[in-house]
Amino acid sequence: MAKRLRMLMRMGNLTRTGQVGDGREEALADYVLAHAIPGDVDDVIRRIDTYAYQHATLINIGDEKGLLLDAAVRRVRPRLLLELGTYCGYSALRMARVMPPDARLCSIEFNAANASVARRIWDHAGLADRVSVLHGTLGDDGRTIERLVTEHGFGPGRLDFLFVDHIARAYLPDLRRILDLRWLHPGSIVLTDNMKVPGAPHYRAYLREREGTEWRTREHHTHVEYQSWVKDVVLESEYLPTTAGPARPPTERNHR
Repeated sequence: MAKRLRMLMRMGNLTRTGQVGDGREEALADYVLAHAIPGDVDDVIRRIDTYAYQHATLINIGDEKGLLLDAAVRRVRPRLLLELGTYCGYSALRMARVMPPDARLCSIEFNAANASVARRIWDHAGLADRVSVLHGTLGDDGRTIERLVTEHGFGPGRLDFLFVDHIARAYLPDLRRILDLRWLHPGSIVLTDNMKVPGAPHYRAYLREREGTEWRTREHHTHVEYQSWVKDVVLESEYLPTTAGPARPPTERNHR
């Protein structure tokens, strides 16, 4: 409980910098490299969870909500995934563990130190060739979007799975940017964390207004990461319109 209270007191720093402010993110990378079996993604995930429970709470999706992320990726079998909010790379580890062998995941992180921590952990887990992190934001005047297009193959109708877990005020603007780019296709899934704590009311209202026409959303009632007394909600939204962009060629769709 005391760890959670200290975390809440540092929320302002988290919002500004993406880090708690006491060095726990770098310490996590050191801990993983010292204790996790190299090349063993399961063991790296286990060690991160152990660190969060026994040493310092982390703001990744955590083990309970992580099961929802695992299940969604397994069900969709996406070939191109985008994550908004890398933090220390934990959720990307979970997605990479269950996504198809030929899938690629790009993660966007606005804090350069976090991006460095994630790369160290992914390299140790043996995922450097399947997962990429870009330092930036979707709102940085097109720089990050251009890199996603030119370096990672993003384009109309190509994005199968989007995981949103960064700054709550950016949830809706970033979703709208992706819609404007027409990257989603009918059946694309958007999974969004922290719908109750800290919450993103404008994003949630946007989806509710379009329920059944542009989106079909399920609410998963769960708990804030690494504890069981503060409730949280994860949204899982399927994109519906047939006007989302060019359909995949039949060979690609059937490959899933």
